[in-house]
Amino acid sequence: MQSLNDNVVVFPDSLGGAWAYRQVGAKAPLMVPHASGRPWLAGSWAPEDLVVAEAGPVRVAVFGLSAITPDCLAALVSPVRDLPDLDRLARRLPGSAHVVASVHGQVRFQGTVTGTRCVFAAHLDDVPVASDRADVLAGMIDVEPDEDLLAASVTYGMFFAPLSERSWWRGVHQVAADSYLVIPGNGAVRTVRWWHPPEPNLPLAQGAARVRERLREAVALRQPHRGRLSADLSGGMDSTSLCFLAAEHRPDLLTFRRTGGSAINDDPLYAAQATRLLEHAEHLTVPDTDAPPLYAPPYWAPDTEAPRALTRGMNAIQAEIRLLVEHGATWHLAGHGADELFTGSAAYLHTLFRRRPVAALRLLRAHRALHRWPLASSLAGLLRGEDLGAWWRRRADDLIRPGPLPPAPAVGWEERRPATPWATPDAVRTTQTIFYGVADQAAPLAKDRGQHEALTALRSAGPMLRLLCREYAAAGLRLELPYLDDRAVEAVLSILPHERYTPWRYKPVLAAAMRGLVPDVILDRSTKGDYEEPVERALRQHIPDLLELFADSLLARRGLIDVAMLRTTLLTPSHTGHVWSAQLEATLGAELWLRKIAARPTDTPEHPPASPAAATATPYRAQA
Repeated sequence: MQSLNDNVVVFPDSLGGAWAYRQVGAKAPLMVPHASGRPWLAGSWAPEDLVVAEAGPVRVAVFGLSAITPDCLAALVSPVRDLPDLDRLARRLPGSAHVVASVHGQVRFQGTVTGTRCVFAAHLDDVPVASDRADVLAGMIDVEPDEDLLAASVTYGMFFAPLSERSWWRGVHQVAADSYLVIPGNGAVRTVRWWHPPEPNLPLAQGAARVRERLREAVALRQPHRGRLSADLSGGMDSTSLCFLAAEHRPDLLTFRRTGGSAINDDPLYAAQATRLLEHAEHLTVPDTDAPPLYAPPYWAPDTEAPRALTRGMNAIQAEIRLLVEHGATWHLAGHGADELFTGSAAYLHTLFRRRPVAALRLLRAHRALHRWPLASSLAGLLRGEDLGAWWRRRADDLIRPGPLPPAPAVGWEERRPATPWATPDAVRTTQTIFYGVADQAAPLAKDRGQHEALTALRSAGPMLRLLCREYAAAGLRLELPYLDDRAVEAVLSILPHERYTPWRYKPVLAAAMRGLVPDVILDRSTKGDYEEPVERALRQHIPDLLELFADSLLARRGLIDVAMLRTTLLTPSHTGHVWSAQLEATLGAELWLRKIAARPTDTPEHPPASPAAATATPYRAQA
């Protein structure tokens, strides 16, 4: 069975919960009981990562990064009488953490609104259990990977919400990022949506001040209890802003950057200027030629929870981690998530056109000039009243459409793409079925289309980045992503979309928020570093290595990929590079994940005896 280290498992306040703990939870070194004395939380965690407070029969635990103290948490717990009463606490909590509560025999378990901290649930026999890791539960209940999701992964590449919020293990349910799990002492497990995005009605100037405050707070929380704080310093606005915020508390910050990119990459110029201004920091600079090449072997998977989406640079990341650890770093700041938070497509114009048509048309003209969109298709996209379900059905139909999809202005729901060339017909049909199923239940995440798109991007990136955080942690370095803290996300989403994503400025919200803290030369950038040329060159160089890996493919054995077509696609010059890069990384991640699972030790204990008393296993019910 999967080790219970570095995670938390949650048990119901029932006889069945006590039985389940004896079967699996007793292997964990730490346990926190319910007020009844029955096991509640089991696992392994650093002392500073779990804060618990109680008030009579109510217990609340904050698991993760938060500045809350036991006394402050106790004051917030005191008025709690029922599970919804915890909404107030959850909305005030800074940082990035799970909240787990035991209230009069019921359990509430929630993660973060971007999915950087997830909640999973399953039934051990008929006893509901939950965890922050899907593979831990999969090991408990002895289930197999979800082959349908594997098919969709190789057919389409990176998932968007809600598919990004689906567990990769059969029998394990993932809770939506805006919802919490309810585990009663007896009765059906259910999910309750508790979080809704803020109304985007603040002008940029007012909203940026709030963003500045929240980002300052988020970075100030990232203070290692031992060792040094390090941070990426690529020269881009995202990482550079974090460095200057961190230097307010840690002038001796350790920064890291790679040099390289394409011939038009201007990141090094801006990074050099930032380096001179961060005069008390220590700066590590590594030429790309000294890092392990992209797409180069050895190929491996970090763990068994889910396939890794970011596979091409896995060895370079490990080399970076080793270097930072050698220099004493224990916590590392990165700007991942900032692109999803501060940039977006022109989808917001669809809603703005119905409220302020003149302003929308003026902005559309600017977007058309930047992206060379034809007038007719731009206006057609703006006028189209297609709902989200119809878009998912079109997305399913696109999978069997011959040839490339016609280019379309980005004013719809999301980008569409055809099926991966090497996905088998069975994999494509399975993916279509999944997409049609999503279409039947599809509902926008917000009324404003720009707000929906931002949430979709954030909730798609969050689950992917949490795997990267665990990879860093396994190598001895804690990766922290301040831009994805709930409070920072809410502050950004409160700003009017047409001021958040204006075509005339690059990341205007971040630039306005950091004005005066970060040098103007960084904030006034209108470019983003380009790294596509070395990526394509590395891929061409390592195609033989990739084909050797897939020569004995577990995905092919399952009938999900056509290795001959994969070979043809990669060896055809016009098909290499970024055209299929997302699908190639997804396919590589899925293959390595299956191999990691197949290589697990076969010392799984026999299935435990049936529980003596527990709730009946029932489907999960969502509650609005």
